[in-house]
Amino acid sequence: MSGRGPVAEVADGVYCVGVGRGVLASNVYLIRSGGSWALIDAAWPGRGQLITAAAESVFGEGTRPAAMLLTHIHPDHSGSARELARIWDLPVWVHAGEMPLAAGRYRPEYGNPLDRWLVVPLMRVLPRHRVDAMICEASLAGVARPLDPAGPPPGLPDWRWVAAPGHTPGHVAFFRERDRVLIAGDAVLTVDLNSVPGLLRSGPGVWGPPRYTTWNWPLAKESVAALARLEPHVLAGGHGRPMTGAGTAACLHALAETLCGGTGAAGAGRQRHLAARTADQGPHPARRD
Repeated sequence: MSGRGPVAEVADGVYCVGVGRGVLASNVYLIRSGGSWALIDAAWPGRGQLITAAAESVFGEGTRPAAMLLTHIHPDHSGSARELARIWDLPVWVHAGEMPLAAGRYRPEYGNPLDRWLVVPLMRVLPRHRVDAMICEASLAGVARPLDPAGPPPGLPDWRWVAAPGHTPGHVAFFRERDRVLIAGDAVLTVDLNSVPGLLRSGPGVWGPPRYTTWNWPLAKESVAALARLEPHVLAGGHGRPMTGAGTAACLHALAETLCGGTGAAGAGRQRHLAARTADQGPHPARRD
């Protein structure tokens, strides 16, 4: 199918769909749960038909999820959520901290570096009608619902959601205890989006979120440490190929140590060493069939 990567089953009933090409690609997850399934994340705008086709390739023609959930509201993860909500007549579940973002209105206290340096200055010079159209297109007002702070994610009774703020105020991850599968969104990635060499690196590794789109870096580092404590066997991020293997948890712990306990060149050196070492042992990218 043109415009998306193949569907890969990266854990029991967990299917990753790579949507887009190169550095702009993002991951969408289709999760089988009992006799139904749920969608996690919705890629860039205009990808609704690609996502529905991918779901039908796994679950059959005319399939419809029990729920749609987002790790966070950024255009590469929530872009097609409104389109899919219309196609499937479903709400979109997000953390309560994301609800102001879901409304589509910029709030300075929610801004990340890219917002402050580029997006907001650009919106100030565009015609008002164009800005209003962009806001309307991105808004999830009327379809976004806050996750229950005490219950399991809708449509995924055998999973739990885990607060992982920092990249955005209400970023969450999803975790299945029985086989320790972690869907991490942009809280933890298996591709380095913070450097050109990182983008060209083909070997496995674990990195933090892109700093230029991260709202609160100290909080993001704390979230990496919190996710490391889950000891995942499968790490499925919002970008990069999912990783699995006995060394996955150790790789994530080392990242947490680098971010929270080590600084400067020494910490960066430890992370480069970790990426090289795990190319030969432990975690490896899940195969895309």
